[in-house]
Amino acid sequence: MSKSSLHADAFYKDVAKNLVIFGIKDDAGVPAPLGDNVKRTMPFWSSRSRAQKIVANVDAYLGFVIFELSWEVFRTKWLAGLEKDGLLVGVNWSGDKAVGYDVEPSTVKAAIEFQIKGAKNA
Repeated sequence: MSKSSLHADAFYKDVAKNLVIFGIKDDAGVPAPLGDNVKRTMPFWSSRSRAQKIVANVDAYLGFVIFELSWEVFRTKWLAGLEKDGLLVGVNWSGDKAVGYDVEPSTVKAAIEFQIKGAKNA
């Protein structure tokens, strides 16, 4: 399993467990850089500490502030908006260049709901 796939798996499990998601923003809003796949991606993290590492160590995100969203708000408002706008979700980007998986909003929703359902059935 690649490092990015491990981070994505952790994202789904952590969000399902804690029901919160973290993003970053500055005065211009939430970043949505153009990815290798020629689509814009908005990054999110499954823990405040993961987001803090990016803000502290990636030059492009120095000075950004971290914000928290409940799973319910992210699921009903943010994912729908990202889908409508044709944006991908960057899940638990990491490293000095903030890289990782860029995933369709519907895939993120399905993966987290699968984890939540699995936790309820355990």
